[in-house]
Amino acid sequence: MEIKLLNETGQDATGINASDAVFGRAYNEALIHQVVVAYQANARSGNRAQKDREQVKHSTRKPWRQKGTGRARAGMTSSPLWRGGGRIFPNSPEENFSHKVNKKMFRAGLCSIFSQLVREGRLSLVEEIKLEAPKTKLLARKFQSMGLESVLVITDNVDENLYLASRNLPNVAIVEPRYADPLSLIHFKKILVTKAGLAQIEELLS
Repeated sequence: MEIKLLNETGQDATGINASDAVFGRAYNEALIHQVVVAYQANARSGNRAQKDREQVKHSTRKPWRQKGTGRARAGMTSSPLWRGGGRIFPNSPEENFSHKVNKKMFRAGLCSIFSQLVREGRLSLVEEIKLEAPKTKLLARKFQSMGLESVLVITDNVDENLYLASRNLPNVAIVEPRYADPLSLIHFKKILVTKAGLAQIEELLS
């Protein structure tokens, strides 16, 4: 699979052959959906808490006598049927939202995403991304000259200058290949991969 190599102005300079095992996979929508949903679910934390009928503040006194009132029988005001009563199946902070995805499935899903990005022209290569100083305007100017607004950069090494310069850019993220997640790959409009980063991706997913 041939991937376009961009120059400093964002123009196609030449093409580089990449591994077909990683960048030449067929599009598997069901697998990609499963991988993305599992990634989002595994990032959730159990931070919701509700009270059951034992935990709500109430009196154990019977509201009214069992018979003769014409109303439905009631034993406690903590009943889930009552306003202010406990929940039948309350959410707990210990709730587990995680999904299990096998390593081979996860890698195959990432390969399918990378392959589709190449076919759509959203993934390109660059020689390297480096800055002389940790200044946001330098990085913003570089991407502006390349005609990029929403971009995920995958490089072999995120140095301090790149990390500090990219923090205040809302539509820019710079990660190492091992931290490239399926949600970010789909979310950003353009994916830039350095040559050294490409070699690491092929090593991780082959």
